Amino acid sequence: MIPVGITREGAFVLEDDDPAKFPLDAEHLPEVVDNGTRVLWPEPGGDRTLRVVQSDGSVDGLGEIDVVLPILHGPHGEDGTIQGYFDTLEVPYAGGGVLDSALCMDKHFMKIALEAAGIPVAPGVTVRRKDWDRDVTEVRARADALGLPVFVKPARAGSSVGVSKVEHADELDAALAVAFAEDEKVLIEAGVSGREIEVAVLESADGVRASLPGEIVLTSRGFYDFEGKYLGGDGVDVVCPADLTEAERTAIQDIGVRAFEAVDGRGLARVDMFLTPSGELVVNELNTMPGFTPISMFPKCWVASGLSYGDLITELVEAGLRR
Repeated sequence: MIPVGITREGAFVLEDDDPAKFPLDAEHLPEVVDNGTRVLWPEPGGDRTLRVVQSDGSVDGLGEIDVVLPILHGPHGEDGTIQGYFDTLEVPYAGGGVLDSALCMDKHFMKIALEAAGIPVAPGVTVRRKDWDRDVTEVRARADALGLPVFVKPARAGSSVGVSKVEHADELDAALAVAFAEDEKVLIEAGVSGREIEVAVLESADGVRASLPGEIVLTSRGFYDFEGKYLGGDGVDVVCPADLTEAERTAIQDIGVRAFEAVDGRGLARVDMFLTPSGELVVNELNTMPGFTPISMFPKCWVASGLSYGDLITELVEAGLRR
């Protein structure tokens, strides 16, 4: 495996294979720094060799590309952008394609696709910055109609960045300001009371299948935010398998696969949903490149389902090669 990093400026650089180089540290989050190298992707229709321009200007061949494993989050990583780039280069890659990545990165359109497939989603409204600038009162009225609490979230950000829980009406303006700092399109969604359930979906040679479901158990945290997801913050437990009846487990796996198919899913996804006290399942979102850290739900659920971390990566790579 050849590790390639992308700097904040968008340069592809050759990394070493030392995982200790990128620790999950709240004081200093991992960052790819420009080491002077430049990875040269092969041109379509020609030689499949991956090359690197070293910092001294020399060029080395690294071997022919079999498949790319793009473990990337957020804009340009899981919104279909880099997937389209690799499609243009005719380079095989694992994970989601252009359409499902773009759909699921934009929570507004993801909800439309799910609703069209008859999959329950939380009530909500989409607000664009121009709407807020033009008529604050009208936006507040639309939010008021949802009741409290509501969650305010950027439509096209990930990892709970820019997300706020609003429990009082006078908190809405500040929450919208936080969300608009990340995206000009924002969702205001009614809070759903219920257990936070997640299921991992995987595309294999035998078809699409779902893992045992897991559960996000909040003990003292208001919601599953960035710190809880990536930094092992206090107040949240990631449990898999979740304590469910056989009927609940089957229903969760079924709606997970249905949601995956509703967005033309490819490769993998983590489907997040709520199990309400009345037994209804409400899908919150799909993540087409879920976290792969040791505390992340996606690998945890597959390990609990009998698939090791290494075998999970193998399945993803093989799915990319089949395509």
